[in-house]
Amino acid sequence: MSQRYRYMSQCVALGRGFNYATAFEWALKLKELTYLIAEPYSSADFQHGPIAMVEGGFPVLAVAPSGKVYASMRDMVSRLRKERDAELVVISDQADVLALAQSPIQLPAHIPEWLTPLVSIIPAQLFACHLTTVKGYDPEKPRNLTKVTETH
Repeated sequence: MSQRYRYMSQCVALGRGFNYATAFEWALKLKELTYLIAEPYSSADFQHGPIAMVEGGFPVLAVAPSGKVYASMRDMVSRLRKERDAELVVISDQADVLALAQSPIQLPAHIPEWLTPLVSIIPAQLFACHLTTVKGYDPEKPRNLTKVTETH
């Protein structure tokens, strides 16, 4: 799947509720390892302005597992696909939203919503790691980063 995104230079990561943080972590890993412009958003905030930058083929990464905010995430992903022709990478346990994605990533079923960030970030981090390798970078040696931060 990462081969498809080899030449991607920018994207957005969307999440909501518990997975708002997952979108931030996914975007951070992409920035750190692949040097992309990767911006995280709540799907609610995204529809009030930033959605304007999405046009045909623009990459949108979405975390949309079952739970309280699933319907709003599904609606946003559907809108991005049908109205904006976005290039979608979707992490979910729901077949209907996965069917909208060019690159679906299936989660196991029946995970409590509050645990979904722990499960969802794993394929997101693997996506970032594989994309790093495909782009010819070393995921173990990101430029200008140290793995230890000293605090005084």
